[in-house]
Amino acid sequence: MQLLAVPMASSGGGGITLLLPLILIVGMIWFMSRSQKKQRQRQAETVASLSPGTKVITTSGLVGIVEETDDDYVTLEISEGVLVQVVKAAVGRVIPEEDAAVDEAESVDEAATTDADEEAEKVDVPDAGKAGDKADGKVQDTPKLPPTHTEN
Repeated sequence: MQLLAVPMASSGGGGITLLLPLILIVGMIWFMSRSQKKQRQRQAETVASLSPGTKVITTSGLVGIVEETDDDYVTLEISEGVLVQVVKAAVGRVIPEEDAAVDEAESVDEAATTDADEEAEKVDVPDAGKAGDKADGKVQDTPKLPPTHTEN
């Protein structure tokens, strides 16, 4: 028996089929770099627009009010009388003024309801841990810990 080598038929578009994936990869890289450039530009605009009195959130989640800005640093007041200095690049976003006003109003409402709830919850309860309440005179408030080792 004799085997004959028959050449495979070519589709004719070999150059385009090799070039198409390369074009797609270059296009994806270009779109990703473009979106990252826009994001960096928005961050730069946010940092440039910082002024005292602006409420911001840092990239680590710290919320504060800008007290002063420097070339590289921003001083934030995170609580009354507590100042923290952070790098300008750590400022994630600025909280709009209307959101800040709503947050302050909610915190005042919560404080008022919390005080009223605390006053309503104050109830005179007789001492539950008296020594005479238990049969053997011992109060067991703390649970026993499991053994730390086993004996063979």
